[in-house]
Amino acid sequence: MPRLPGVNHPFAIRALGKAGFQVIRQGKHTIMSNGVRIVVIPRHNPINSFTMGKIVKDAGFTIEEFTRLL
Repeated sequence: MPRLPGVNHPFAIRALGKAGFQVIRQGKHTIMSNGVRIVVIPRHNPINSFTMGKIVKDAGFTIEEFTRLL
């Protein structure tokens, strides 16, 4: 499985937005949902690669699918 590099939070939010996720709430973390799944994105740069991998998995994507959205 390819490794996902650390990603800045605005890029992660934009990529998930392209996939149909909408911002529900913002604070220290951004909460996004597509109506079925909810993901929590920390607002710090860059987001750790392990954390980003977990966010991608929670969103229901593979690493390859997410990198195409970036």
